[in-house]
Amino acid sequence: MESIAKYIDYTLLKATATAADVERMCKESLEYRFASICIHPVFVKLCARLLSGSGVGVTTVIGFPFGAVKSEVKAFEAAQAVADGATEVDMVMNIGEMLSGNLDAVRHDIESVVKSVSGRAIVKVIIETAYLDKEQISAASKVVKAAGANFVKTSTGYAPSGAKVEDIRIIREAVGPGFGIKASGGISSYQTAKEMLEAGATRFGASAAIKIVEGEKNSQQ
Repeated sequence: MESIAKYIDYTLLKATATAADVERMCKESLEYRFASICIHPVFVKLCARLLSGSGVGVTTVIGFPFGAVKSEVKAFEAAQAVADGATEVDMVMNIGEMLSGNLDAVRHDIESVVKSVSGRAIVKVIIETAYLDKEQISAASKVVKAAGANFVKTSTGYAPSGAKVEDIRIIREAVGPGFGIKASGGISSYQTAKEMLEAGATRFGASAAIKIVEGEKNSQQ
């Protein structure tokens, strides 16, 4: 059986993150073979150098954590991140426009980032499910897919709550089979991670990645 590690973006998005922290996590990512490491844009070059040729991706965040910067800024930030070596970008949707029902503006915002990386990186869109009702989660997910992104991501980790199994199911129903779904925010145990995958997630972000993998090993003993 394949390890759950291949579904994990090992994450450090705290304001207090240091280069030493990131270097340690890169070493751990190589050991555990995580899908990627997810870090602030300032650390992309460092990670790209340390993980070069390993198959472990470099994920960074765009418009983080509130999604309230202009589309042009998000597009520039994403293009710069890819130039620095990012293989995946997790952008925050314009949450205010979504709550206002301005779906065209939401789509344009996402499209600006998708176009800026022009197929050179996977684009995940954080819709921040904690602020949306079921209908809005479904609508936002459909906009993400229509805008040409690759994943719907649930949360930044900065909202009142993170990923929920029922939200994953809503997203999966909205985007259909085969589309990427990243669960994030509050996933700190193997059991929770397993439930997310069973509900339809294809990736998840976690700062507790090692604990999750070790929990998987213990469950198999």
